[in-house]
Amino acid sequence: MSLTPPSSRILSPVRPGVILFSLLIMFLLNLMFSGVRRWSLDWVALALIFWSIREPHYIGMGAAFILGTLMDVAGASLMGQHAMAYVLASYAASAFSRRILRFSLKWQAIQILPLLQIVPLIQFCIRFAFGADFPGFDYFIGPFIGAALWRPLAYILLWPQYQPVERDENRPV
Repeated sequence: MSLTPPSSRILSPVRPGVILFSLLIMFLLNLMFSGVRRWSLDWVALALIFWSIREPHYIGMGAAFILGTLMDVAGASLMGQHAMAYVLASYAASAFSRRILRFSLKWQAIQILPLLQIVPLIQFCIRFAFGADFPGFDYFIGPFIGAALWRPLAYILLWPQYQPVERDENRPV
């Protein structure tokens, strides 16, 4: 089985259960790795941006607000910082989704890097407004890791939608 880019394969419609399961897995990954290093990747933001680009009618700002509030409660952080950051990132991702989907996965990674940078930047601004110290520049490394993982993540999250590559000589489609 060859791994062709997702744009050249026919994808079946996404099932909402796949989206919910992937968001749950990313939420658990966030809980496991968030306190380990300051430069750790925000998995929930990455999944929200991915699904906001791919399926904006299923995942939008409401889901981003709910997941952000859950992250605020689970991480015992300043209430609303994840929610605000996720909502703004989800809005920007859905606004630029048609543009981003025109590129290959390699170029999409470059396009989503600013979207991923929105999350720590908004969180830093909210914390700074309430008197927190500057966390250091390593706090902003996570989005670069997320952009580097964009291509393998896209293959993993789109895997349930792939249809088999079957060619019928009698049908041109």
